[in-house]
Amino acid sequence: MAGQWVELELDVSAFDADRFEEYVTRCRAGGIRLTTLAELGDTPEHRRVLYELNKECAADIPERGEFYSFDEYTERRLEVPSYDPRGVVIALDGEAWVGMAATSDHGDFVFNEMTGVKAEYRGRGVSIAMKTFGMGFVRMCGARTIRTFHHPANTSAIAMNRTMGFVDAD
Repeated sequence: MAGQWVELELDVSAFDADRFEEYVTRCRAGGIRLTTLAELGDTPEHRRVLYELNKECAADIPERGEFYSFDEYTERRLEVPSYDPRGVVIALDGEAWVGMAATSDHGDFVFNEMTGVKAEYRGRGVSIAMKTFGMGFVRMCGARTIRTFHHPANTSAIAMNRTMGFVDAD
């Protein structure tokens, strides 16, 4: 992977959720339901579906390389102290999982692990809707900052985060 990542952060107190509520409303009007893995049930079956969705969405990340095996994914993403199923937002179209935004709790900050939407659902504001919906988890954690990073060629993800108020990390 590239050595130069675009590191971004968002001051939670400055985030204007009302400004982005239209994205949540638009998703709902289009038949997309937002929920969390905790609400759906953090079951082995749901973890497998989450893994497959994450793997599919991550395939578009520049220079991503081969995705983890399911066991590696479970070990690195789910069986760690920072994991909380309340921080995993899922976008559903009927019963189909079409998007995910996973955030982990690191005390005074949360880390946006991955936000991804299946290709056929992109361009509808689903990513912003999921991240806006996920602010409830961020506030529940008491975090002051959300951090994330992107490959510099992942311009759509960088632009989406900047639209939401993320700025370059110091």
